[in-house]
Amino acid sequence: MAGELQFRTATVDDAEELRQLIEAAFRAEDSRDGWVDDLGLGSGFRLELDVVLGIINDSDSAMQMAFDDNGTLLGTVTVAQREQGRGMIFHLAIQQQHQQGGLGRKILAYAEDYGQQRWGITRVGLNALSTRTLLISWYMRRGYVKTGETTPFPRDKIPDSVTPDALYFVELEKIVGLES
Repeated sequence: MAGELQFRTATVDDAEELRQLIEAAFRAEDSRDGWVDDLGLGSGFRLELDVVLGIINDSDSAMQMAFDDNGTLLGTVTVAQREQGRGMIFHLAIQQQHQQGGLGRKILAYAEDYGQQRWGITRVGLNALSTRTLLISWYMRRGYVKTGETTPFPRDKIPDSVTPDALYFVELEKIVGLES
């Protein structure tokens, strides 16, 4: 990938391509223990088109698309405004053939900046599955800290998978701007 990434906000015309990208990225195999889970959750991950369209059409959220100089879609991330000054980042996804090349770091930084510029976000949150210890460490190296809060894993979203009772999301947060 030569040059700088180019970004634009997704439109409804991008919804199906983004749904496929996010599903593929979340299902991607990775040999690093603790990066992706060994529970088979990725293979059961489904993202409904209506969810993507809902995000695109919500004025409090924006799906950002990252392209190379040739116009090839490399990745995406969603940033959303929550309450005043707070935001959330989710659906950070990189095309499988471009993973492990530093794109995630660049796209995450762009999402943080986008949230600051668009909504004045000063604190941004995200979460990761408790089993994804390397991913949690990766976020922490980017300045995120564990809040001490957790969110239950939505077992009803993947009814055919066997998940341990202790599976949950670890909540993380980062200060990204000056607080008022």
